[in-house]
This record gives sequence, structure tokens and C-alpha cells, in this order.
Amino acid sequence: MSKPKWKTQVFGLSAAMMATLPLAQASEVVPGELLVKLRPGAEKAFFQDQKSVNTYQVEPIHLSYGDIYLMRFDEKSDVESLAHDLTSDPRVEFAEPNFIYSIVRPVKALSIDDILGTPSISKENAYTPNDPKFSRLWGLHNTGNNEPRGTKGVNGVDVNAMKAWEITKGSKDIKIAVIDTGIDYRHPDLKNNMWVNIAERDGKPGVDDDGNGYIDDIHGYDFANNDGDPMDGNSHGTHCAGTIGATHNNNIGVAGVMGKVSLVGVKFLTDSGSGSSAHAIKAIDYATKIGVDIMSNSWGGGGASQALKEAIERASDAGIIFTAAAGNSSTNNDNRPHYPSNYDVENIISVAAHTAQDTLASFSCYGKKSVHIVAPGHNILSTVKNGGYSIFSGTSMATPHVSGVIGLLLAKEGRISHAEMRERVMMTSIPVPSYRGKTIKGGRIDAYNLLTDTRPARKEPNPNGWRTIVLPTPFESVHPYTNNETLEKQYTFAGAQYIRVKVKKYDTEPRYDVISISGKNRTLSESISGQGQDYVTEFVEGDTVNIKFTSDRSVNKWGFIIEEVEVQ
Repeated sequence: MSKPKWKTQVFGLSAAMMATLPLAQASEVVPGELLVKLRPGAEKAFFQDQKSVNTYQVEPIHLSYGDIYLMRFDEKSDVESLAHDLTSDPRVEFAEPNFIYSIVRPVKALSIDDILGTPSISKENAYTPNDPKFSRLWGLHNTGNNEPRGTKGVNGVDVNAMKAWEITKGSKDIKIAVIDTGIDYRHPDLKNNMWVNIAERDGKPGVDDDGNGYIDDIHGYDFANNDGDPMDGNSHGTHCAGTIGATHNNNIGVAGVMGKVSLVGVKFLTDSGSGSSAHAIKAIDYATKIGVDIMSNSWGGGGASQALKEAIERASDAGIIFTAAAGNSSTNNDNRPHYPSNYDVENIISVAAHTAQDTLASFSCYGKKSVHIVAPGHNILSTVKNGGYSIFSGTSMATPHVSGVIGLLLAKEGRISHAEMRERVMMTSIPVPSYRGKTIKGGRIDAYNLLTDTRPARKEPNPNGWRTIVLPTPFESVHPYTNNETLEKQYTFAGAQYIRVKVKKYDTEPRYDVISISGKNRTLSESISGQGQDYVTEFVEGDTVNIKFTSDRSVNKWGFIIEEVEVQ
């Protein structure tokens, strides 16, 4: 049976809740299921009063955190109407579908055989792991020639791990929950950094030895199959875990951002890579209960769920950081939200992906108001199931880099407030023109800067200092433009420190026909496609701006017209 699409993912919520959860695209839901939260004082007997004759099961999700229930109906039931009817009852706080989330699917999955050669790593740092595949981990140490597929990169475009390791390599006291498809906890590169629930390991099988409500959760828990074995049958969670904490100096495979850490496998996504809101809530509440320090989340795509948002808020109240992949659909999360990364909860750090060439990855979502940081996420080598290694690309791969870097900070300083953590992650990042306008502070994460609270200078114009200049002749395409067209203009304004372009109107094929804005050195500042009018671009530094339009060989639309720029 195909998974139905929910027409509007906030149907049945109050107006106040709808205001806090921006609309996204239609989302897949579990047929015939609703999540229902009762108001304080309402009894479970409420469900017995319902006239929905097709209701056949009511399951509490987590009563210790509020009366949220999963209601199951006949799959042919009109759950949208049922949600509306339930929400109209004064005893119900909200009713919403059980959304389907999935791994932020890797853009590429390549085997270890695709790695080209083994470049040498210079010993300019006192500490260099002896792991044989470390030399291909450009995200930790980019030499400019060690991207695993052989593409030339830019020296130093990495998380600056080797310099950070002179301060700390992590600590087993830091617990990081990889909320995903599980972890291959037997992997030779991961087994020594797995969290161990000693009471369960040394206790009796089939018994909740530590009394936490979960049986045999030695290395975590599997909410997809409701058992204590979070073994990964997909590889996605294991790949994320390896980036965070693959063991250093064991003469095996790769090395993680953290040489020492306690990785917790919290599986809610099945081996096919998908899971529901109900299982995600259970996973987050479990990780909160066992007291992890960070939750690493490389999944998303479901609708805006108030129940899921509240689970993340409970983690926030417990002082836990929640890193979240921004998504791989190349879209602006400010306008088209991606959940859970877009929830307005203070512990969430949303992560976009960059390449070894210091550009935003073509697949990466972004957002000037909603994405906090950029991290390595293209052609990333890490651990996979069955003791293997592979190369994946995606914001899924960028997120564990950030989780590991924050883990290093916690190992050094302990927990800090969420507001301070967010501000410090962003302000210690390396500012890069190509990320300007793509994230809140336009920077990529730097572990050494974060550990030392080093804050690079950020050259930014005065918001009120712009002066408009009318171009002598408008720069525009023909209307409509033609196939394989290239138009380019360069403008220089003596004495200008900053320049930005005002696009009066543009109508191009999204992603394929593009207006590019760059400075004198041709460093890309912004690419524009789709539709809009009176749009003001990101600024370039210096007295020169280049504007370039390119079209592909299909779909010719109206084009563009530019009549003015602004300078200061």
C-alpha cells in the first residue's frame, strides 16, 4: 500500500501552534494512525467515549512526559476528519498524523574500492592517528589532495581537528546518541567507543536490570523493533557514528572527530531507512532518560509535529544539544522548512554541508535565518555495517562532524547554555563568502576555534549605509531567453567596499538557469534561480561585482532584468 500524503501537516492543531510550525510540503504519514495529546486532567477513558467505530487500538507513547497516545484505526479511515473531530473536543490539546521520517539519504554511496590511493599526511602536528585510512578523511585534515575520490580540494578546508586534538581528543564521559538506523556496535573501529550499560551487560537476559524501563539495552535501544538490540542493518547510522567516534590509533580503518566518546545506538529508523513520529519520540525520550549529552540526528522529511517538537524541548530542558541535518533537497529552509532541523527549539543546531573545495554542496539545504553552521558533507569516508567502510555524501555526513566537534568542547569545558553554545559555534566559525546568506553567520565549523573561543573577524557592511546607483543601461536577458545562453557583466565602482545587486525581476528554470553574483576574485557570493522580484542579493567585498547568467539546453522562461546596484 502506498504511503498517503498529508495535505497540511498542521491540520487539527490550534492557531497558536500553527503559528509556531511553518508549513512544509505535503508529507508521508502512517495510514490510519493519529497522535493525540490529552489536556491535563483528561483520562484515558476519553477514548472509550469516541464514536469512531473503526478505532481498534490506543497505545500510550510516554505517559511520564504527558498523556500522548497513538490511536490506530482501519487504514481506510479518513484520519484528517478524525483529527478535526478530536481536536474540537475540549479534552484534547492536539491531534496529528503519525508522520514518516527517513534518513537524509546519502547523495552518493561508494565502496572502499572507489578510494584513489593513500596520500601521505605531513607530521607538522604532534598528534596524527595511525589509522591507515585517516589520510583520506579530508573533513578532519584537508591537504588539498586527499579527497577520497581524488578531486582536488583546498588545503585547510576542514574542521581543524588536528589542531584541536592538541587540546583534547574527547572523553568517554561524553555520551552521544546517534538517533538513526542503529550502530554496528561490533565494528572493530567502533566497539571500544560504544556506551555500555553495565547493569544490563552483567545482568540477566530478558530482565530490566537497571530499572530504566528498557530490557537488555546494553548499547542502546531499537524502537523500530521494540527490543534492546540497536544493530544497524542499513549502514547510515554506523557511518554517522564513525565520523563522530571511530577509535584512534588502533591501526584499523578511519578515525573519528573524537578519539574517546561513548556512542549510544538509538534506532528508530528501520533497515530500509524510515520511521514514524511515534518511534522518533520514544527514541528521543529514551536518550533524554539515560542522560546523553548530545543527540545527533541525520534524518527528517516528515511534517511539523507538535508531539515531536515537545520531545525535543524535553531534551532541551535536560541540557542536551540536538544537532540536525538541514536536508539534501537544495532548497531554502527559510521558505520550505525541513523538520526536525527547522523547529524553533533552543538546543537545535541545524547543519548544512560543504565540499573539500570550500563550496556549499550542490544538494545541501540552506537558510539565512534557519541554518546555523556548515560542515564537511561531500565524499565522506566512514564506517558501515558488517565492519566495512564506504563513502557517503549528504548533510547526514555533515551533522556528525558537528556533533563530534561539540563533543570535544563538552569534554574540555562541560555543558554550557544552549544560547551560548549556538552563539559560540557560529561566531567561532570560519567566515566564507560562498556561505554568506546560506547560514545565519555564513561560516564553516572550526574545532580549534570553538575550543579556544577564537572569533575570526567578520567584515560586514553597515545595514543602513547602502547607496543606490542606477546602471547606465539595464543588464537583462532577452524575454524569453535562449538555450545554452551565457551573459556576463562586470561593474566597478571606485572606492566601494561592498556591493550588492538589486534584481528587479527574474523568472528562470529553478536550479538549471542561474544568475551568479561574485566579486573581483570570482568567489561566488550567491546563485539565484526560480522566480522573484525586487530581490536584493548578498554583498560582495571590494569595488567590483560580476553578474553572470547561464541557461541549459531546455526550458526557456522569461529571464531577468537588473537596473540598480547598491554600494557603500
